[in-house]
Amino acid sequence: MLVLDGNTKLSRESLGNKGYGIAAMRRQGLPVPPAFCITTDVGARYLSRPEATMAAIWKDVLDHIGWLEAQTSRTFGRGPNPLLISVRSSAARSMPGMMDTVLDLGIDDAVEEALAALGTAAFARDTRQRFSRMYRRIAGATAGGPETISAPADPYTQLRAAIEAVFASWNSPRAITYRAHHGIDDRGGTAVVVQSMVFGNRDPNSGAGVLFSRNPITGADERFGEWLPGGQGDDVVSGTFDVEPIAALSDEQPAVYDELIAASRTLERLAGDVQEIEFTVEQGKLWLLQTRAAERSAQAAVRLALQLRREGLIDDAEALRRVTPAQVETLLLPSLQPETRLAVALLAKGLPASPGVASGRAYTDMDDAMNAADAGEDVILVRNHTSPDDVHGMLAARGIVTEVGGASSHAAVVSRELGKVAVVGCGVGVVESLAGRLVTVDGNQGEVREGILELSAWSENDTPELRELADIARRISPLRAHDDGNYPRLQKNSLEAVRAAMASGQTDVVSTNPVVTMLAALRLTEVPASR
Repeated sequence: MLVLDGNTKLSRESLGNKGYGIAAMRRQGLPVPPAFCITTDVGARYLSRPEATMAAIWKDVLDHIGWLEAQTSRTFGRGPNPLLISVRSSAARSMPGMMDTVLDLGIDDAVEEALAALGTAAFARDTRQRFSRMYRRIAGATAGGPETISAPADPYTQLRAAIEAVFASWNSPRAITYRAHHGIDDRGGTAVVVQSMVFGNRDPNSGAGVLFSRNPITGADERFGEWLPGGQGDDVVSGTFDVEPIAALSDEQPAVYDELIAASRTLERLAGDVQEIEFTVEQGKLWLLQTRAAERSAQAAVRLALQLRREGLIDDAEALRRVTPAQVETLLLPSLQPETRLAVALLAKGLPASPGVASGRAYTDMDDAMNAADAGEDVILVRNHTSPDDVHGMLAARGIVTEVGGASSHAAVVSRELGKVAVVGCGVGVVESLAGRLVTVDGNQGEVREGILELSAWSENDTPELRELADIARRISPLRAHDDGNYPRLQKNSLEAVRAAMASGQTDVVSTNPVVTMLAALRLTEVPASR
């Protein structure tokens, strides 16, 4: 357990993604609320010996709460200037929305009164209600009865229960499903980050948002994100609120916006990758809560890798590491051409949250959708919004459509990570209007069109970005692949086929998907550094 003051040298594996990002931001002198981290090795021990582990670390937790009090000049669990904290998971491998978080912890009757004296009664009441709802959902689910659980009055009891709930969420059904889908090792556990709260719900000059340093959907070199005045971070990522584009923050608080953009440039250069930054504005002051490599669509993965290479932030070898064979295969799938799309009725319009095209029957009930998928039917899942508990249904669906939410909502982020087509924020009434219909979801245009529409494929030669990627790969890959020529023909693009070709001493082959072949070869060998 250690404070995240920017001086720690521990790895991402020990601190988890969130803890590592906080430490990196503090090291750069950026505005980050004080925090400490209970490391992943403690999380792993908790899973096998929960009571003994909590007993062993509890005094250290209390000492670190004292450090937070000193850093913030606030007191935990009492006024007149109370300290409230967040307790959040920090896995070494990002699993967006799969594990638990508790915000606004440390509130009781006396603390609510103190908050009201510092701000307003409405702010204090809203903060306590937020905590109570979240605690009931998180700690109650761990106890097996969320409907009957209420938050204990003692803030330290709240803290202990929240830490245990976050540790235990490593083995929640949704987290297990997510790791199985992505081939992530089930061993280990999550770190826990305990951080002082800042309040986006404090007053009219407060709010919360998410900024991507470049567009994670299209790959365009443009700032992209969402802003919710008067909200907390969970409101933005839950997808249950209609948010504003990040440009709205520029209009409302230009100095804060400029500071945020400057921080994003610093963090992108530091990491050499596109960043997703969660932030809060409290009474006109910017606070950065988290930074991590942004989840991105297949199209964006290729474009961003090439952009960062041209700018000298990464070399040839790293550019190729940033693009997977599966992402290239996605790009080469058939797509919906404009003349086909515009010839049929537009049923819904929203934000293009995860690119691609998917057709099927619209289902609005999670169980019905999963049963239909099990029966071999192509399913489009249509919901008001999705939550972490919906990941099974999202995996079963070919496409996701929601009524509310933005590009950083649960539905959008998880759809991009799962490679599912998604259109979000289509407006209230879409669930009812689409239920049972055959539809085509266009995640490139942000549209839902009537019927099952015909797709046609692009070739690699029609895509300048893929041609550029292929040229780089041919210079580095131990197995160069070509569209044609007097070379042996690779019958499949599987890792086994590529491995066999390399083992037989082949250096050039003809392949149906040359880029996929070369990326697979690079993943079977150590990619040399660019000269």
